Amino acid sequence: MKHLYKIGFCLASVFLTTACDYEPLEFEAEKPPSIVLQEEIDAYDDLKAYIAREANPGFKLGAGMVWTDYSQKGVLYRLVNRNFDEVTFGNALKHGAIVQADGSLNQATLENLKETTGKAGISVFGHTLATHSNQNAAYLKSLIAPTIIPATGNGGTSGTDVVANFETDELGKTYAMTNGGSGTVVNDPTGESGKVLNVKGVQSHPQFTVTLPNGRTLGNYLSLTLDFYGTGSTGLYGQGMRMSIDGGALVGFNSPSAYGSPDGGWGRGKIVMQLATLNLTEAQKKLTSFTVAVGSGTGSANYYIDNVTMQWKLTDIIVEKTAEEKKTIINDAFQRWISGMVTASKGFVKAWDVVSEPMDDEKPSEVRTGTGKTVASDEFYWQDYLGKEYAVTAFKTARANANATDLLFINDTKLEQNLDKTRGLIEYMKYIEANGGKIDGIGARLNLTLTSDKQNISTMFQLLAATGKMVRISGLSVSPGVTADKVTPEQYMAQKEMFQYVLDEYVKTVPAKQRYGVTISSPVDATEPSGLWTQGLIRKPAYSGFAEGLKGLK
Repeated sequence: MKHLYKIGFCLASVFLTTACDYEPLEFEAEKPPSIVLQEEIDAYDDLKAYIAREANPGFKLGAGMVWTDYSQKGVLYRLVNRNFDEVTFGNALKHGAIVQADGSLNQATLENLKETTGKAGISVFGHTLATHSNQNAAYLKSLIAPTIIPATGNGGTSGTDVVANFETDELGKTYAMTNGGSGTVVNDPTGESGKVLNVKGVQSHPQFTVTLPNGRTLGNYLSLTLDFYGTGSTGLYGQGMRMSIDGGALVGFNSPSAYGSPDGGWGRGKIVMQLATLNLTEAQKKLTSFTVAVGSGTGSANYYIDNVTMQWKLTDIIVEKTAEEKKTIINDAFQRWISGMVTASKGFVKAWDVVSEPMDDEKPSEVRTGTGKTVASDEFYWQDYLGKEYAVTAFKTARANANATDLLFINDTKLEQNLDKTRGLIEYMKYIEANGGKIDGIGARLNLTLTSDKQNISTMFQLLAATGKMVRISGLSVSPGVTADKVTPEQYMAQKEMFQYVLDEYVKTVPAKQRYGVTISSPVDATEPSGLWTQGLIRKPAYSGFAEGLKGLK
């Protein structure tokens, strides 16, 4: 059909004295095809007008929305209300948005959401009770964090204990040696500090018996310090300081000289030997009495030591919870969250994704896990603590607290991309129901492209329909693969065709009594033009394709 414009004009004479009579002339001018196409799209009714309600009384046409956008009650609010029956608010009802730092539910958000959608006359699909993303992971992890027992002690939390200073010893007293030689109490050769220990021998070290004060063990001690007096030929250099516990192997340290002791003079407090170098066993760390051998490794020892001390520090005791304790704690938090959320929202949420994205993408017959992965700060994998039965608990708990007529779904993504994942999900559903959970329906989120495998989409619908459960397209989008400013008319038409194909296949494959409905993930384009309206709220060809698909609901 040609669209005509009537154009009238008068030709003026080249002579000023001549006038012409006005005679309107008609010219035919075709509208640009793009304008014709847009007029045809704009002639479509609101989307929900195309649903045959008599044949599909429970069918829900849904829109995915960001709650903050909808709650402003602007143009997006009106667009959604005019075209859709139901709205799914992305993350607004997830654990991370509702559970506060103390574990309580944000009732203000729920009341606001209930009031806003109630006045709009639109239903809310609950998404989601049990998933791994957008969780208040900080709160959940705090529940299973280690118990920390603060360090306490009669003498404070750090200090120094004297091992030996020889002042109370009789002159001439000897100390046991590790390999012969002698360790004898004598007067300080410099006359500075009373009594000291004179060590002589070949690769032999004095031994000291240590009994620790109550409340401390060897593991609380950080270092051993002593004063040293020697010369270059009598122990200042040699093979370095040596130390052992209870006759064990001698462990080497720096030489007295390297620690800063002078040749032929006292190095007061210079030698500080870190006990960590000993690599104490757990049993040794628990010792309260023991023998320590310490000295310079030299073949011609004749040096002096004094003021042998050990430095200690009490640290907080960290008690990790066992796997069974963590399971009990997380299970309790899991049930409190689900029961509390379902109860708080049962007045306006009549259908829930109870479990979402349970199956692993790489191992599609197994439950997803966070083990071995770098997880985001808002991720928490309930199943890593509760096992695969977490979904059984989720459905039982939701069922016990929901309205009798509420519908409970299991939902997953990429089912059309990997049919083994679809089969894995169906087998997991069988496991859930065999263990007492009751599932009403399956949600399939379809994030498609222009080249998505149509046969896979069809087979996926067949597999889901064969379960006898309700089937919901929980999120439908078709990406052209480019940003909005680069989309071609041909890509828009291919997008239209894909939207219509999905609806046609859904209607053809899923019996009417099993069709819960279809939700458009993001009706209005964002950076990626995968919806039905442009960012400027202009209907796209996809709108007409989707509308034609809805007409097939019979």
